[in-house]
Amino acid sequence: MLYHLLKDYPNLYYVLFIGVCFFGTFYALSGLKRLLPKDQGREFAVNGALSEGKPRGAGIIMITAFVLLCVLFIPLNTELVIYLALIYLAMITGFLDDAAETPWGELRKGVFDLVISVGITITYYNFNGSTIFFFSSSFHIPSPIFIFLGIVLVWASINVTNCSDGIDGLCGSMSLISIAGAYMILRNLLLDWRFANILICMCAVLLAYLWFNCKPSKLLMGDAGSRALGVVIAVAFLKTGHPFMFIVGAFMLILDGGTGLIKLSAIRYLRMKNFMKNIRTPIHDHMRKNLEWQDTEVVFRFTIAQALLTMLAVYAIS
Repeated sequence: MLYHLLKDYPNLYYVLFIGVCFFGTFYALSGLKRLLPKDQGREFAVNGALSEGKPRGAGIIMITAFVLLCVLFIPLNTELVIYLALIYLAMITGFLDDAAETPWGELRKGVFDLVISVGITITYYNFNGSTIFFFSSSFHIPSPIFIFLGIVLVWASINVTNCSDGIDGLCGSMSLISIAGAYMILRNLLLDWRFANILICMCAVLLAYLWFNCKPSKLLMGDAGSRALGVVIAVAFLKTGHPFMFIVGAFMLILDGGTGLIKLSAIRYLRMKNFMKNIRTPIHDHMRKNLEWQDTEVVFRFTIAQALLTMLAVYAIS
């Protein structure tokens, strides 16, 4: 839409694009936050009671703004429209959970996670094939194996990002770094510029959200935001053609949220009752409770670590 009007003035286009993405989201969050459900406090989280009463589920505002801004500024094709629809579905499922008096069960969440993961992977495979890169080497992976691994990647990204959302500014900051890193890889490799612009939009939206979410936060993205961010991060690293770089480019998200998933699975399904018994999960809670880090120390140190790793990922394959 606006791209076609401004494509002959690229500098003006990007100034308007980034500015409208940031300020549009900023004022939407500021004006609409009073309509959001209130947080009930997280019973099992360290300092979870401090969130009680804050507007929760701000992801519905963030992701709605994100999708509308992409439609307004980016010439979308069928592939990108499907991605945006599935990102929005992830947000809707998260928001319904945020707004529910009784949190959704794991089965219901798992079904939606599977539907979204399958949809993302099949869409990517249909438009991009199953050839992947590992540094300078390329490999063609058989379709069934590629689709299975793609589903695992998307599912993991949704869940580790969701599990990392427990401290003001933490999930948003680490997600911002990971998405910015994927954008730099896309830009350096001269890959899909339309999708690269989608990542620019997501970064600007996240910056607007973090204005309100820095400690002490004024609102929380909830599952509506963190689940959708997980989808964005997964698609971002798939689109780079280097999906294994997800491990480096989102390492702190994986470490923080993934350890909890591993611990829960080992205890529940493998009956390993003492597995990681001295480690509190998510890892950010271990740092606060066991190592007595302050919230700001966790956010800054985790974000710094992710920034360093993302820089390595960008320059390793550029």
